Amino acid sequence: MKNTIFDLSGRVALVTGGSQGLGKAMARAFATAGADVVISSRSEGKLQEATVEIAEGTDAKVEYVVADMTDRQHVKRLADVAVDRLGKVDILVNNAGNNVPRPIDTVDDETWDNLLELNLTSCMALTRYLVPGMKDRRWGRVIFISSVMGVGSAAERVPYSTTKAALLGLARACAMDLGPFGITANCIAPGPFATDLPMSLLSEEAREKFAGRTALGRWGQPDELAGPALLLASDAGSYITGTMLLVDGGTMSKIF
Repeated sequence: MKNTIFDLSGRVALVTGGSQGLGKAMARAFATAGADVVISSRSEGKLQEATVEIAEGTDAKVEYVVADMTDRQHVKRLADVAVDRLGKVDILVNNAGNNVPRPIDTVDDETWDNLLELNLTSCMALTRYLVPGMKDRRWGRVIFISSVMGVGSAAERVPYSTTKAALLGLARACAMDLGPFGITANCIAPGPFATDLPMSLLSEEAREKFAGRTALGRWGQPDELAGPALLLASDAGSYITGTMLLVDGGTMSKIF
């Protein structure tokens, strides 16, 4: 008998920050599981390339929308266009975000306000726009991409850790509001994943230090987030809500 609990046929997923890295890996996982997919980012060129990669070898319809998640009008337009093009959104992955290292005494208002808008407020706003349709259909999945830096922290991570920790509170509160309608809300907290940004910014010494913090002794590959995302997006995760799933290679298990 075929196992269908991970099957997303007939579902539509929206992944912000879906043109590269973890967002693209999750979008690809949803497409291979049968879902139609909408991805967004600020770069149309990257979105065009990612759309082809995500759809390759599947029957999925994959669309993209250029959107700056620090602009409230863009967030509203993204929700409207996604529904207009594919009819609905069943699975929302709030993945777009950024990290600007700052110790507390150098956090300027512009940096704080921008990261708060991008990493937290846009997630609330996009969820707010899309959950009414999920409630009408009495099925939905909302996933916020947090970070191990939202559970612990490191030097010069004040704005980033603050926003990523707040996402867990947002997920828990949404879970309470949306549970009666068959909608789950959760966080995924990735640890060190070998995406373009850290690989290009960090020195070899720094990359080795991060790898040494994990129990597995290595960085995660973007595809290794596909399974956890699919779990929370499908019927396989129907009784998981209001919580955070650490996908960190054992980083937070290591005390000394």
